[in-house]
Amino acid sequence: MKSSLDTPTIGIVVLQPTPFCNINCSYCYLPQRSDKTVMAEATVQATFEKVFASGWTSGDLSVIWHAGEPLVVSPRFYERAFQTIDKLRPTAVHVRHSMQTNGMLISREWCELFKSWRVGVGVSIDGPKQFNDAHRVTRTGKSTFEQALAGIRLLREEGVPFHVISVLSQRSMDAADEMLAFYESEGIEDICFNVEESEGAHVSELFSSDDLQARFGRFLGVFWRLARDGRRIRFIREVDGMLPRVFRPETESLRNVQVEPFGMLNVDCKGNVSTFSPELLGLRNAQYQDFIIGNVHASSLEEMRASDALRSMARDIASGVEACRQSCEYFSVCGGGAPVNKLFENGSFASGRTSFCDLTQKVPIDLILDAFGRLEGGLEQANLSELAQQALDRARGVGMAMDS
Repeated sequence: MKSSLDTPTIGIVVLQPTPFCNINCSYCYLPQRSDKTVMAEATVQATFEKVFASGWTSGDLSVIWHAGEPLVVSPRFYERAFQTIDKLRPTAVHVRHSMQTNGMLISREWCELFKSWRVGVGVSIDGPKQFNDAHRVTRTGKSTFEQALAGIRLLREEGVPFHVISVLSQRSMDAADEMLAFYESEGIEDICFNVEESEGAHVSELFSSDDLQARFGRFLGVFWRLARDGRRIRFIREVDGMLPRVFRPETESLRNVQVEPFGMLNVDCKGNVSTFSPELLGLRNAQYQDFIIGNVHASSLEEMRASDALRSMARDIASGVEACRQSCEYFSVCGGGAPVNKLFENGSFASGRTSFCDLTQKVPIDLILDAFGRLEGGLEQANLSELAQQALDRARGVGMAMDS
């Protein structure tokens, strides 16, 4: 695993085309979601001039358009942005664009853009209407379900690959069968689950319950078993996405881009830059202020790397990684956790295990190891490695940003 002294390797660039969101989810933690500022073309240009000039990019670079609702900005904006990035791109670097959308604004014009640039598309919908509309509502409090579902159906009709991210809350956490029935009825084959968590100003009621880990374990176990029986679901991120980590060859090193300086570069609509966990962009903290290490219009990445803000965060995050290494039996799969969750749960980057770790790492790892341990005769390492590689290929095929 890289240290803060190693030459950075940028694997992911997260861009905020706008902070604005056209809906008002009750669990959203983003404070600027009413701000309609749009990233200027000059900011796209400056970002990738700096990124590519640094020489720090990996051969495969994921560019994720996220934060706010990216589709409130026109397809023409992205066409120009993609062309700008492609012109600047070194020939040895392959760029893959991805977007996470609430699906409300998907149209045939958007589908043409997705297909022509092979954009990875993620749609946020929290399952059946009664679960989705408990939290995902318009700015006037109305249902978002039918419009989001219409967007999903149009993606299928147009042959655009996509995955779905569903946030599990109090009611849906106990309804694995209903969730699966919904996905199967709509031809949704690639699924990710987020558990409603406490971030920024949002406090999750789920995280105050004593049995959350057990409930999520039951949900995921039942969902996985039923999905295997039905054979209509191809990819469950919490299971299939974990396989390349659990069964990776010993010769393959683990990477956690959230704890590497510049492993993940986050740029807001004004060109302000943060690194580590993408959720830090736009938040504030008494110790680290706004987590900003520079601006693409004013500083090179080398100058940002030398900033006091970056050094302070990198030092404390590295201490937190070491705490995990020394105390957690899941470290070889996790790689040190998510700094943003350490900060908001434990009050410090320089800390170890969190409830979020228990959910996103411990629960699926235990589930996978238990299932494979019960297979008669077991599996050879070669079979496990092949299975893990298939899962990783599937994730990349639908445009998920996964670190391996």
